[in-house]
Amino acid sequence: MIQTLKKKYPDTLEYHRGGKLEIIPTKSLESQNDLSMAYTPGVAIPCKEIEKDKNLAYDYTTKGNLVAVISNGSAVLGLGDIGALASKPVMEGKAVLFKKFAGINSIDIEIDEKNPEKLVEIIKAISPSFGGINLEDIKAPECFYIEERLIEECDIPVMHDDQHGTAIITSAAMLNALEISGKKIEELKVVIIGAGAAAIASAKMYKHLGIKNLIMFDSKGAITKVRDDLNKYKAEFAIDCSRCGSLAEAISGADMVLGLSKADVIDKEMVKSLNQNPIIFALSNPVPEILPEVALSVRSDILMATGRSDYPNQVNNVLGFPYIFRGALAARSKKINMEMKVAAIKALASLAKEDVPKEIEKIHKRELSFGRDYLIPSPFDPRLKDRISDAIKDAAIASGVSRI
Repeated sequence: MIQTLKKKYPDTLEYHRGGKLEIIPTKSLESQNDLSMAYTPGVAIPCKEIEKDKNLAYDYTTKGNLVAVISNGSAVLGLGDIGALASKPVMEGKAVLFKKFAGINSIDIEIDEKNPEKLVEIIKAISPSFGGINLEDIKAPECFYIEERLIEECDIPVMHDDQHGTAIITSAAMLNALEISGKKIEELKVVIIGAGAAAIASAKMYKHLGIKNLIMFDSKGAITKVRDDLNKYKAEFAIDCSRCGSLAEAISGADMVLGLSKADVIDKEMVKSLNQNPIIFALSNPVPEILPEVALSVRSDILMATGRSDYPNQVNNVLGFPYIFRGALAARSKKINMEMKVAAIKALASLAKEDVPKEIEKIHKRELSFGRDYLIPSPFDPRLKDRISDAIKDAAIASGVSRI
């Protein structure tokens, strides 16, 4: 895979040379007086104010617009456990996306620690420096425990984007797909292929939104109540064995398939067996569970999304995390809760139904309008920043987790 990528992107190493981030002062430092205010002795004044009221750190430091992107390198992209240092180019890239899309200052922190308890302690200890923490590329099931602990013990928003980004964006696409197909969410039969971080979070969100009939598969088969090898996160979705069977049997008559597994696990016969107007979100990257052209060669009524930018309806986490944190920071939120995630889903779904600016169509080199080939907004839509961020901020205030 790496050799193929090198051929496709021959300038990548030069692009990354020297890293992708720098720190730029926001205040003048041109005189003795500037120096005295920036450092000693003048800096003592804001220090004492923050000592009296910790919330003033949002006013007198970078905290209010600073997010840490943190990983231990245990589950990086499709590369696996490559270690903390090798994950740094990815985390730097995530920090660049925060700045480019949402104007958020971000710094990457790679922690060489695999023990979940120790990792929680380290992140908690450094958390006062930041307005929010984006956990990234930490393997399941440890990622669930680490996020849960940090949400409980930190007073700033913490989100593992590998989980919730996919859940939020696929949920928005699903709601719009249901509107097009005329189906009701409570009547859907959903099959999820994969049981990692994104799959578990998506299943939780789908249930919250009203899906009742959901079957999940991991590498060993259907997740059922008769299995004794399930961790507590998978066990939450275990079903009675009477409803299980092979993947092909489960997909037969299903309304939606969410793929978060590996290439080519869905075949043409499975596609034929789906219900009318089926939703197929094949998100394995770079090769999805079934290629759109293969699925559409079988039937034309499919509502399809992938994780790739060269097909319509790309499920790209950049549609979510920059603006979720932007809204959370604007509200000085203590956490990112379910109300805020649902607000993001609804805002994304709503924006996709609006007229698309011509400059966005030029980027995609095609006309864009709400329908089967445009279920979610383009990542380049400039309206995302305010629309999603405002929805998040309002939900934070309404749900009582805001400091303002």
